Amino acid sequence: MQSERSTPRVAIACGGTGGHLFPGVAVAEALKQRGCAVTLLISPKEVDQKAVQGAVGMQVATLPAVGLSRGKLLAFARGFVVSYRAAGKLFQAERPEAVLAMGGFTSAPPVLAGRFAGAPTFLHESNTIPGRANRWLSWTVSEAFVGFQEAAGRLHTRKVKVTGTPVRPQFQPADAAACRQALGLDPQRPVLLVTGGSQGASGLNDLVIAALPFLTKLIPELQLFHLTGPGDVGKVEQACAAQKIRAIVRPFFTEMHVALGAASAAISRAGASSLAELAAMRVPAILVPFPAATDNHQYFNALAFEKSGAACLMPQRGTTAELLAAKVVELSANEATREKMRAALAGWDSPQAAEQIAESIMQVITARRRAAGGGLMPAQPNLKNRQTAIP
Repeated sequence: MQSERSTPRVAIACGGTGGHLFPGVAVAEALKQRGCAVTLLISPKEVDQKAVQGAVGMQVATLPAVGLSRGKLLAFARGFVVSYRAAGKLFQAERPEAVLAMGGFTSAPPVLAGRFAGAPTFLHESNTIPGRANRWLSWTVSEAFVGFQEAAGRLHTRKVKVTGTPVRPQFQPADAAACRQALGLDPQRPVLLVTGGSQGASGLNDLVIAALPFLTKLIPELQLFHLTGPGDVGKVEQACAAQKIRAIVRPFFTEMHVALGAASAAISRAGASSLAELAAMRVPAILVPFPAATDNHQYFNALAFEKSGAACLMPQRGTTAELLAAKVVELSANEATREKMRAALAGWDSPQAAEQIAESIMQVITARRRAAGGGLMPAQPNLKNRQTAIP
């Protein structure tokens, strides 16, 4: 009879934003394929709670959120301690054999709690410029994985592997007409996808609203699929209605691979997870980095893509509605340009990223088990999804 201990458990701290969570889910799926039980550690944010609804066969635990804001050091310290204790309590009940951090301060307490529990720890840094949390955590983890080569030299871990940023298996080139039809759009007309990431982007939304009169005049057949975030749905819907453009406006959309599959082109922020999905789906894009991103990391992400010919970089400051519309027209009208971008995007696609990370973690778990005189047996199939809220 198989013992419960024969199933290795890996905890993945991936809460806070879709850019942390979705790559974490991709790694979790790869670990499940290797016979692991997986615990996803997420934040109480609505985007996290919605996104994990499709995470089948995994334990999901909600930890208190941790964020570092200017002038709020005491609140940060208090939240950090509460989250650390909550993670420690969870790990006492079910001790993980490895803990992986996907970035952000929300992932720091579980990694330290895992280290205290004796588990090997890992982190993934998806951006060209590592975040403060990952720079700090890199002193403590066993191994780091990075999405961009440039990030490797900015971490303090001795062992760093360039894997790319994981995306879920459904992100691969798709039939545009079928995706448009699934969304309720005309399968024969071009689609412009606008996305500011999982939490939306008001600055990007405003820029696109200002560009709509030019776009509807220059490309009257254009359709819009616009992900606004929770605050701007009504404003964007009104603007689209005023311009009589066929548009679907949503605050958040879980089937992002369908939206990307429908797109002729995209206007997007430049978070690393969004870029990885654009690359996997081969969607030509205009990148408008979030200007207030820490260390301006989105700009440097976008710059790396532009230099390779995989995207067009248009900084939010200095980009007018007319300039944005002109670039959309250029991209929409020129199939040769789009094809060159698709070829360059293929160079950024890392379809084995999740597999590489999962394999590295499993090698460490297996080596530790062998050293302790134990073996590694297959896990019980079809683990039920469990959600745990930890105060």
